[in-house]
Amino acid sequence: MAGKLYVCPTPIGNLEDITYRTLKVLEEVDLIAAEDTRHTLKLLNHFNITKALTSYHDHNRNTKGAVLIEELNSGKNIALVSDAGMPGISDPGEDIVRECIENNIEVEVLPGASAFVIALVGSGIETRRFTFEGFLDRDKKKKKKRLEEIKNIESTLIIYESPHRLKETLKLMSEILGERNISLCRELTKKHEEYIRTTIESARKYYEENDPRGEYILIVEGNKNVEEEKKSYEHLNEREYVELLLKEGMSKKDAIKTVARERSLKKDIVYKQVLDL
Repeated sequence: MAGKLYVCPTPIGNLEDITYRTLKVLEEVDLIAAEDTRHTLKLLNHFNITKALTSYHDHNRNTKGAVLIEELNSGKNIALVSDAGMPGISDPGEDIVRECIENNIEVEVLPGASAFVIALVGSGIETRRFTFEGFLDRDKKKKKKRLEEIKNIESTLIIYESPHRLKETLKLMSEILGERNISLCRELTKKHEEYIRTTIESARKYYEENDPRGEYILIVEGNKNVEEEKKSYEHLNEREYVELLLKEGMSKKDAIKTVARERSLKKDIVYKQVLDL
């Protein structure tokens, strides 16, 4: 009989945030698969848990995933943990969960700390609808393209960013998303927890003079002007609309996609109208 994979959230800063249920599972499983075994060992030592550890991270997910599936099929129960928060959110945990489901291995997800939920609730920005974007691409061109693609989303945006890329990201956001409310969240649940609730442009200016520190979660207000923008384009035919989007900096491919989606047309129909552009 196959074992079970337990997805175990761990504290994102304050060790007291771990649940009794998670501690019980960590004590009872046969093996713990950790993003960084050294980091997880500190957590286990704090709670006097002695357990076999194996690494499972972004660089070995393909080879180690197969090993973990084999162990589970042999009847072992395995706990999956990340360095902090819920495994599977912007980390390779999603891959092993998918592999377990494909192999008919039971998966049990435990409740617990999740950084983006804490950041969202504490942001003061709408929580009813949100889009989790995770980390944007490190490449500037790809990052810019992605921001263009999501700029018309009306729900709140959740974006992760590292300190050394934050200034560039805020600059691109200011150019592409325009002036919106934003909450920059860092050091959550730790001693120096901080929420900077401001606007994108104000945040950009602030970090021109102050160095970003720590990992950031950016909670960005959704586009509140989508309907008005759509109405202002209604008088344009498809070709004119594509031309306008090209002038605004969108690529021809993305402009065709946008127009086709908003006008409920097939992409080739729009494409034929703008062949010579």
